[in-house]
Amino acid sequence: MAAKRKGIVTFAHMNGRRLLLYVCFSLAALCEIFAQGQLGSENMLPVTVYKGDTIPVVHMRDVYIYSKVFSSRRKEKEWWRMVRDVQKTLPLAREIRNIIVETYEYQLTLPNDKAREKHMKKVEKELMKTYKPVMTKLTLRQGKLLIKLVDRECNQTSYALIKVFRGKFRAGFYQAFASMFGATLKSDYDPEGADADIEEIIFLLENGMI
Repeated sequence: MAAKRKGIVTFAHMNGRRLLLYVCFSLAALCEIFAQGQLGSENMLPVTVYKGDTIPVVHMRDVYIYSKVFSSRRKEKEWWRMVRDVQKTLPLAREIRNIIVETYEYQLTLPNDKAREKHMKKVEKELMKTYKPVMTKLTLRQGKLLIKLVDRECNQTSYALIKVFRGKFRAGFYQAFASMFGATLKSDYDPEGADADIEEIIFLLENGMI
């Protein structure tokens, strides 16, 4: 990978480095064989016959060729700062999603609204104890990003989720508190519009490209 100031670039130029590409893909194929446990006396490597030759069959992971050029040093720094923020907040958003799913499923097993309300108060208390120290370390920028990522992971805004689980009054209280800092719990996620850069970064992170 080239230095960050040049953005994310491919290392292969199609004219002069085809041999290097061939070697890299061959090494990747070997790594894939070892990862799949296809070498050894107990596992035979699958083969196929092509034009009279018997050749091995190796199923490789998808390979993405990606290039990004920045129009200015400032935009490059902003992009890498967004990468850092996504790395920090995306795991939190996914933890929140898992907690919501588990809580909802458990709520269905409770006999009545009183039991569900009691359980929700307990959950809220435990969440505050566990996540308050983490949340207070987030910057305002990261907090706003987390709200968007919660909508991405849960397909509902933070406001809607709080309203469902804790009621309209509590949702309004938290919304008013967020608005004091220039944020809103009603922020939704737009992967093809305003949040396209965030979606791109998530794709790159999930595929080990940055």
